[in-house]
Amino acid sequence: MLHLLLPLLLLISNVVQSHSAIVESLPGFPEDLPFKLETGYVGVGDLDEVQLFYYFIESERSPKADPLLVWLTGGPGCSSLSSLLYEIGPLQFDFSSSSGTKPILKSNPYAWTKVANVIFLDAPVGTGFSYATAEAGYNVSDTSSAAQAYEFLRKWLLSHPNFLANPLYITGDSYSGVVIPIIVKNIYDGNEAGNVPQMNIVGYTLGNPVNCDEKDMSFRIPYANKMALVSDELYETTKTDCNGDFQNVDPTNSACLIDLEMVSLCLEKIFLAQILEPSCNLISPNHTRLKWSRSMLEENAVDVVSMPHESRPWCRPYNYIYSYIWANDKNVQEALHVREGTKEEWNRCNHTLSYTKDVLDSVVYNKYLSQKTLRALVYSGDHDIAIPYVATLDWIRSLNLTLEGSWSPWFVEGQVAGYSILYSENSKFDLTFTTIKGGGHTAPEYKPKQCLAMVDRWFSYYPL
Repeated sequence: MLHLLLPLLLLISNVVQSHSAIVESLPGFPEDLPFKLETGYVGVGDLDEVQLFYYFIESERSPKADPLLVWLTGGPGCSSLSSLLYEIGPLQFDFSSSSGTKPILKSNPYAWTKVANVIFLDAPVGTGFSYATAEAGYNVSDTSSAAQAYEFLRKWLLSHPNFLANPLYITGDSYSGVVIPIIVKNIYDGNEAGNVPQMNIVGYTLGNPVNCDEKDMSFRIPYANKMALVSDELYETTKTDCNGDFQNVDPTNSACLIDLEMVSLCLEKIFLAQILEPSCNLISPNHTRLKWSRSMLEENAVDVVSMPHESRPWCRPYNYIYSYIWANDKNVQEALHVREGTKEEWNRCNHTLSYTKDVLDSVVYNKYLSQKTLRALVYSGDHDIAIPYVATLDWIRSLNLTLEGSWSPWFVEGQVAGYSILYSENSKFDLTFTTIKGGGHTAPEYKPKQCLAMVDRWFSYYPL
């Protein structure tokens, strides 16, 4: 047994250069934190030049028995603090009590940390409080970011060996739908190669996930037709005139261009993240109609903060003001043990990353994983037009998995919470796809109670 432990101990002492600290209180929260929060940096890459920042929150139920989740927010470049405060973390802003420059925090009764240990990871480098010690370290891609996340997890688990036995899931939403399957493949391949430590990888979850930018955005038009935002007549004409391709449009195809202009007129005032909510100009200050840009999901924080409160409708991006105020407060950064001088300013989403999208369609990775002993949960808010559920269903169906049941409703407190369907492959791999009724981009921000019920059941191997 000793000869097996020695290499592990040497690796811990010589390779792992992580720095962490326990956070017992935070500005804006009126008492000591009622959960265990650890923050820190783990160095990855050559000479640890990339320093990835994380927030680790132990399960409030049973840290030893509950699963360990690694959570990645989308973008690429959106901080995991956004997911922690607005989606699945144990803290959220108390909007009714907050005012001006005084954000107030309260407990989130629907936090996923009620049922799981969660590592919120600021990745790729340049996201949130993560940084590089050399300019070249900021050059990152889908595959290199996934490799760095895998290295992060190896080092983190070596310094937290008490979580090695917990069921491990790689989780996240939006653009992380591209990167997560790559990370899971790296873990699976690393285990087979005998890498230390061996990880107890069980599965992954993808929320409102990007799979292929071009294909995902093409499905906005058929989704808009299904939701009565675009008429049947216009949809059929556009599909015919554009030969079913709404992205790679021939600039000489005037009929298709006219159709797309009409479609754009139907959708330009629709909030892509949730079609029932108000749309504000600040959501898409530079969007062009025919490009169907994902930037329509992104807010301009300066515009939000400077806009007058009078005579304006409520819009969801106004909720994000407090994250900029709070996370850029020096007292907050000191409490979180953020290294001074490593970041000029915290941004909810960093749109200036030196990032290369070198995986244009992640279905090949999902296909690879479908041959392994794994489980997957894929969920979509059914009022999200940015990454419509029909786009996600399309790539899932392309995996050619075995259908295990019919499209069925599931319930929370006696009400329909969504509709799910189960697929499998060779009795080893299973994939649950579900919609979240009324959910947007991304679902937990809009339907927290239903999403907590969903993951609690799924992690426990119960039917939704």
